[in-house]
Amino acid sequence: MEQKVIEIVQGVTRHPLYRTKTPVDLCICKGEQIAIVGENGSGKTRLVDIITGKLPLLRNEVAYDFSPSPYPLISDNIKSITFRDSYGDHDGTYYYQQRWNQHDIDDSVPTVGTLLEECFRNNCRQDEAGSRRKEELRDKLYRLFHLEELEDKRIITLSSGELRKFQLTKTLLAAPKVLIMDNPYIGLDSTAREQLTDLLKKLIAETDLQVILVLSRNSDIPDFITHVIPVKDLEVLPKTERNAFLEQNPESAHFDAHAIELMLSELQKDEKPEENLGGDILKFNNIHIQYGKRVILDQLNWQVKKGEKWALKGQNGSGKSTLLSLVCADNPQSYACDIELFGKKRGTGESIWDIKKQIGYVSPEMHRAYLKDMPALDIVASGLNDSVGLYVRPKPEQKEICVKWMELFGIAHLKDSTFLKISSGEQRLCLLARAFVKNPPLLILDEPLHGLDHSNRERVKFIIEKFAEKAGKTLIMVTHYAEDLPPVISHELVLCKQGNR
Repeated sequence: MEQKVIEIVQGVTRHPLYRTKTPVDLCICKGEQIAIVGENGSGKTRLVDIITGKLPLLRNEVAYDFSPSPYPLISDNIKSITFRDSYGDHDGTYYYQQRWNQHDIDDSVPTVGTLLEECFRNNCRQDEAGSRRKEELRDKLYRLFHLEELEDKRIITLSSGELRKFQLTKTLLAAPKVLIMDNPYIGLDSTAREQLTDLLKKLIAETDLQVILVLSRNSDIPDFITHVIPVKDLEVLPKTERNAFLEQNPESAHFDAHAIELMLSELQKDEKPEENLGGDILKFNNIHIQYGKRVILDQLNWQVKKGEKWALKGQNGSGKSTLLSLVCADNPQSYACDIELFGKKRGTGESIWDIKKQIGYVSPEMHRAYLKDMPALDIVASGLNDSVGLYVRPKPEQKEICVKWMELFGIAHLKDSTFLKISSGEQRLCLLARAFVKNPPLLILDEPLHGLDHSNRERVKFIIEKFAEKAGKTLIMVTHYAEDLPPVISHELVLCKQGNR
């Protein structure tokens, strides 16, 4: 008889606002590797919260069996890691742009090396064999993610991809019996994604680790997964073997392309195309960015003309987000560089708001900065004045425009829901609507499809394509998934660590 590691029978959450549509029945047996899949807002994270005890059940209908195990506590055996662009405990003092303002970072903010060493010491067993295995795992993780390059960096300065590598390492060092990973691959370049999959395979083969991946796309399900638990409309569906699930559930996009084109045309109808034609959007001449001894960009030259569509590529930590911070006027080092934006040299009297009003922007850093539980409509409206938070109340006609952009992205029904209570994928759609709401001449999208399900990815990709097709619109897009780039891309810049080509 198979050993049941986690079992829930007719589970109902105590909190009435966080219940699933039907009682939860779930059984995960020893040796099973699980993928929890579903569309954005379907209830995947809610199921994880039930499994980990964050959402208690009415009669404690969840049972665990980690035997044989020296750790009786659930928290010792189940580790859940959610990739929501968060620095963890240090987010309380984080504000947008702080990553680029190095002088504003408190000396008490720890380095990556300090935090990982502290984690290693706290989780290292006292027996010699256990300590040796932990040391081997630590060394393997450091080699895998090139963490020696990050040890002296303060946690708040990490790029989105670097942050994920740190979070993964910290969690894996705890050597849990069950490891739950929510969207583990987003933000990682293709090499890191392959290496992470290989590492998990080895850990599963060499230890009794069980993995539960929470994924938004069926195509992200790795081959070491044995079973899939679908979640749909807050209902947990029966567990299915991986191959059978993939055969029975081919991915397809559900959106009305014609309706989207009509809505977009209506939202852009008052724009005069001739106002956006001709000239340069930006010109970078021999740009050098350095923090301490760490060179981020070295002798970079880049020119973007109005109407061009660029893909910005490079491995994690190659300087993509730093480069975009110069374009968006968030990085104070831009004043010491030879930069022209929208035909004006930086530092000749223009304000950052003169620059920002021409840019629509979304990024992991932007997502990280929204920590207030504001209505989703207010999040979108904040894009009208380029603020993180809503400080100027929109006029009725502006609110109407915001709702129309939310309708375009399929989230108008969320306009009164508060930001922190919707799923991370729905949050990303809100921030995308925020980036588009003022119909900007320059659209900068840094990993815009993070955490979106297949249908929403295809919908957003189509919106980006049709928006950028209009005369005079300029696009700069970052993604680690080549298939996410829209067909309109005409140019690319590939960054390498400590340089460019």
